[in-house]
Amino acid sequence: MPETDPNQPETTEDRAEAEPTASRRTGPSGVARHRIGGRGRYLVPGLVALLGLGVAGAVTAVVVGDDRSTDRVSVAAEESARAAAGQRADRSAREATATPTASPTASPTPSAAATTRPPTTKPSRSSGSAKAASPTASRKAAAWVDPLPGASVTSCYGMRWGAMHAGIDLAMPAETPIRAAGAGTVVEAGWAFAGYGISVVVDHGNGWLTHYAHQSRTVVSVGQRVTPGQVIGYEGATGDVTGPHLHFEVHNGLWNQVDPAPWMRARGVDLGC
Repeated sequence: MPETDPNQPETTEDRAEAEPTASRRTGPSGVARHRIGGRGRYLVPGLVALLGLGVAGAVTAVVVGDDRSTDRVSVAAEESARAAAGQRADRSAREATATPTASPTASPTPSAAATTRPPTTKPSRSSGSAKAASPTASRKAAAWVDPLPGASVTSCYGMRWGAMHAGIDLAMPAETPIRAAGAGTVVEAGWAFAGYGISVVVDHGNGWLTHYAHQSRTVVSVGQRVTPGQVIGYEGATGDVTGPHLHFEVHNGLWNQVDPAPWMRARGVDLGC
């Protein structure tokens, strides 16, 4: 029998011959461990390999599953953010369309008075022109007027029948209103002078007076203030006359008669002489 070399490693066959096939050994944990002999030595590595493949597959599945779950979560979050941004854009567009732009100084809601107040209408220029063109408005605006508007001239100032005719005779139907030629104060009214009948004398200041003779009646009294165009009496035929008319004189101081035609013309009134 050859001598065994103590340094030569013990082969598996030697261990198998030296130990029983199913000998029991105790591992480090104290659990009994059976030694498998025969074909078991080939099955163990196979089982380990299969177990390794299974563990690797499970790990791979877990990792892949985690990656897919993470991808789904990311996609869902991205879609949710995109939808929220779209909703905000739509809401901003609707608000911009529905909300009118208001000026910085204007009130957004008009007051009740502003909505119910009727528009202000300016007076038309034509109505103002018509009012200014009326005879009454013209008489009030003028400083001097015709004492008997529209009358016919029957005699002017000057010599007549060998005597001085010191005024202008203006004829209209009887009872036609006689008007003050200008503003002043009444100093005579009634039967004041022989031959003149019922008369009115108006003092206009600065020594100038106007005399209205042969009236049927007067409507003013001494000391009364009159205005241009104011009615002072009515045409008649009192005194030395041949018919109803107004004998109109202008005095520069009482009984210093002057020609009324140029004097009134200088004040914008044409008596026709």
